[in-house]
Amino acid sequence: MPVRLDKPWIPLTPEHIEQLPGHLGVYQLADAAGEIVYIGMAGGRSLFGLNGALTAALDAPPASATQFRCEVTMAYHTRYLELLQAYRYDHGRLPVGNIEVDESRLGHLHLG
Repeated sequence: MPVRLDKPWIPLTPEHIEQLPGHLGVYQLADAAGEIVYIGMAGGRSLFGLNGALTAALDAPPASATQFRCEVTMAYHTRYLELLQAYRYDHGRLPVGNIEVDESRLGHLHLG
């Protein structure tokens, strides 16, 4: 599996979200230009999994998010940290919607 999530973007709309399962996983939100603005996870405490997490994002989109992509995984926390690390490696910072993340918990990722 590649480190970066490279699935196509899907419009952040009720019609697209209602098709999602209630599974655990990770997701990315992007603005209209396709710039990742938030990386999130639907973990064991998430009500309705990815469906619920993205419904919440639709109700209050972080950083003007208009589209999403997601990945179902039981290792959601590890994958979430991996996606944050990869983004930081590529951009030298975290997405604008993830400013609350303690970067010291991310460690170092060697992607070369």
